[in-house]
Amino acid sequence: MKARILLSTALAVIGFGVMAQLKIGYTNVEYVLSLMPEAKQIESELAAYDKQLSTRLEAKYKDYQTKVADYQKNAQTYSEDVRIDIESEIIEMQTSIQEFEADAQNRMVQKRNQLLQPAFEKIGTAIEQISKENGYTHVFNMTASGQSILLYAREEDNVTNLVLKKLGIDPPAGN
Repeated sequence: MKARILLSTALAVIGFGVMAQLKIGYTNVEYVLSLMPEAKQIESELAAYDKQLSTRLEAKYKDYQTKVADYQKNAQTYSEDVRIDIESEIIEMQTSIQEFEADAQNRMVQKRNQLLQPAFEKIGTAIEQISKENGYTHVFNMTASGQSILLYAREEDNVTNLVLKKLGIDPPAGN
């Protein structure tokens, strides 16, 4: 019985000791990113790339519409073989447009990730540095994919302004 009480007490003391060594902070990486000077350049490059892909898609779609309109207008004058060939072309054009749309979405995701990677690495380095400098054992991102995942946290554990300062960005007033 004494051994159980002694073991329980020892585990409680160890548990409290471990808890006392934890220092947890949080930040909003998306917010930090939005204040970085690179953010505007990244947005600009993504918008230009999106415009480029949209222009190509619009050209494909316009060619498709022209082909369909021409077919509808002249279908009665075509021989059976010509009509089948043109219908096949139209179906191929539809498939090509669908494939291009899917590919364009994937390319946008890849481009976004490529452009954001250096900024996220910079933020990660700043978080690591302020964690070491201020004794934080863990720092969480308060959101994921636009959804709040941090249900409660003390304001004094918010390290966002420290991260901004480490990145050389003056935190906006009221934050």
